[in-house]
Amino acid sequence: MNWYIELVTEYPLATAMVQFAILGTLGDIISKWIVKRKFFFPFGVNTLILKMAEWAFLAVCIKYAFVGFQGFIDSLTQHGLLPDLPLFGRSFAVSASMNLQFGPFLVIMHRILDNTIAREKNWNNLDKGLLSLVWFWIPAHTITFILPRPYQIGLAAIWSVVLGIILGFYNRAKT
Repeated sequence: MNWYIELVTEYPLATAMVQFAILGTLGDIISKWIVKRKFFFPFGVNTLILKMAEWAFLAVCIKYAFVGFQGFIDSLTQHGLLPDLPLFGRSFAVSASMNLQFGPFLVIMHRILDNTIAREKNWNNLDKGLLSLVWFWIPAHTITFILPRPYQIGLAAIWSVVLGIILGFYNRAKT
């Protein structure tokens, strides 16, 4: 795993983009498989490339948010506005502040990009996407921020696959 740590430390944005382009898109694909109840390729080549580019763009935003909100919590602690928290408490504080402040922007931007790629105006269930910040992303990122920094973006990309699976089953039950 040293090669991974060296790679993500040396190229933080590029590796975030690659990890999310692959895993975020995979989450989208798996979700479609679950909803349709069959194994097929849900996107054409052009859409696949655009989806990967979308996830790569979102990865840059996510990487900056990860670094920025950890610094935000550290700064609040240094200025006495938050107590010096144990690891779990600090991880929760970073996750909650990031998902409640940056999360709505990311959910809406993700939907705008999805709509642009699909050439549609689908705002259905946006409220559920926003609620996922509370029931999924705050707990998931609390775990993420417990890990050493080189592993955090990789786990976040894996979480996008997990959420794709959950949403696939949720949407499958509705059809």
